[in-house]
Amino acid sequence: MKKFIFSLIVFAIVILFIGSCSQIDDSPKALVNLVLVDTPAKWDSVLVEIEGVDVEVLLEGRETGSETFYLEYKTGDKKIRVSDLVAGRALIIGRDELPVGKIIGLKVRMGKRHSLYQEKKGYDMPLQNPEDPFVTLETALDLQAGVAFDIILDLDLESSILQTSTAPLSFELDPVFTVILGAGAGEVKGAISPAALKPAIYLVQGMDSISTQVNTSGSYLFRVPKGTYSLYFDPKDPTYNSQRVTNVQVDSASITQLELVTFTKKQ
Repeated sequence: MKKFIFSLIVFAIVILFIGSCSQIDDSPKALVNLVLVDTPAKWDSVLVEIEGVDVEVLLEGRETGSETFYLEYKTGDKKIRVSDLVAGRALIIGRDELPVGKIIGLKVRMGKRHSLYQEKKGYDMPLQNPEDPFVTLETALDLQAGVAFDIILDLDLESSILQTSTAPLSFELDPVFTVILGAGAGEVKGAISPAALKPAIYLVQGMDSISTQVNTSGSYLFRVPKGTYSLYFDPKDPTYNSQRVTNVQVDSASITQLELVTFTKKQ
């Protein structure tokens, strides 16, 4: 009798194990990394709160319909000092394995706490439309099984920060992101002298431009799609001459290293 009861228990455990294994999702997946970088503004420091990103995927084998996956920025404090993300520094704000298919859209979920600092004075920066904290971004990326993909979200602070009043000084945030697919992006990097000048650097293609600043050693970096660009270096100091570099060729998944740009004093 004891042997019979023991056999029933073993049989039940085996059935439960088989049942649980049948629930495991062994479908092919792709790893997606959402990477935040900064196109800085003129402010000393900017902090932006990001909750996460909704990723809309058209699953393989489905002609219509899509599924949305939430990639949360998993940290205790979701406030990010985005003004520090220059010269190659970046922050992963979401990472997950997603089903094979095609990413057809992103929605960045903004938080409520945003601020900037200038000359050690802080200013709160509410969203321009606090009732709609989502920033919708168009993109198209085919996900393949077993492959990791980087999606770079470049936050353009110069365009995102709106001054609403001068007396008293006040601001609003209307987030502007550029989506760069890491697999096809190239890099433009270089350095300026003197590093203490901290110029604004603009990368221009046609009527479009993005900007960045240098780190403490005077280095800068852009991640952009393949193409031909020009660079404009604004010293932000009226005693120095601005500088230009033209016909900069950028190839996919490659680094374009520029020569040192030296600012000269006006005569």
